[in-house]
Amino acid sequence: MLTRENRNRLLTTLSLVLKKLLRKNLPDPNQLALPLDFFFPDFSAPPAVQAPVPKRPPDAIRPAPPLAAPGKRQIQLQEHLLEYRLLRSKRRSIGFLIDDDGLRITAPKWVTLAEIDNAIREKQRWIFTKLNERRERSARRLRPQMQWRDGATLPYLGADIILRLRADHAAGVAYDAAAQELTVCLPPEADEQQLKDRVQSWLQGQAKTLFAQRLPIYAEQLQVRYRTCSLSSATTQWGSCTADGKIRLNWRLIHFSLPLIDYVIAHELSHLREMNHSPRFWATVQSVFPEFQAARKALRERAPDTLPAF
Repeated sequence: MLTRENRNRLLTTLSLVLKKLLRKNLPDPNQLALPLDFFFPDFSAPPAVQAPVPKRPPDAIRPAPPLAAPGKRQIQLQEHLLEYRLLRSKRRSIGFLIDDDGLRITAPKWVTLAEIDNAIREKQRWIFTKLNERRERSARRLRPQMQWRDGATLPYLGADIILRLRADHAAGVAYDAAAQELTVCLPPEADEQQLKDRVQSWLQGQAKTLFAQRLPIYAEQLQVRYRTCSLSSATTQWGSCTADGKIRLNWRLIHFSLPLIDYVIAHELSHLREMNHSPRFWATVQSVFPEFQAARKALRERAPDTLPAF
């Protein structure tokens, strides 16, 4: 039977032996911690919970507006989506221009986009009116050109006259005002260009005669004197006037009614009193041609390229 002293000694010896065995065969617990941290998640923190994305009701879904063309901006004006080009410049105010490419706005660099949008809203009635007028003019340009043949119609003094062709060796042009017919006699071998040249020559002669009759009437009313009057074939101007009294009038005015022709004549002669387009100038025009605004608008809608091509 072991004494108490021997038993304590035996336990001490066994404890030392076990400690030696553990040091030789078991790995260091601190060395296991690193791999476990790499390959297993940390269960000490609660998992993150992702909030569900709320679904939009079907009636809240709206189709996206069409993208603006490159270099253009858009603004919603009631049921209209208006596109425009924005140019920055050194000018002091916001300018609006309607051309073949639509609306162009020129604004100072310091004007904000919000201020430009407000200016568009204030001027939207004018903008849409001018855009519609531009579209109508473009549609007229796309109409088929006049066919140079017997029975074709030609605009003259605001009305359509009928073109009559006669194969005759004695070339000539005769106009019957009662029948509103223009008869052109040409040799049988004449081509289309010869017909155009003959009609254009007649129209220019009529224009020169008419201008010479109407100019003195308005010059007397305005109490001005002009030096010369010549015909113009410009594609962008109906008339011009120099400070020394030289008047040029587009011969294609002969296609239009007499009031429109008179307006251009009164306009150019008024420059001999006011070489500008100031309020005083327009007051001068109005003094001899009260309905100038309607005539001015009508001419703006009639570009030379909408007329018969010669």
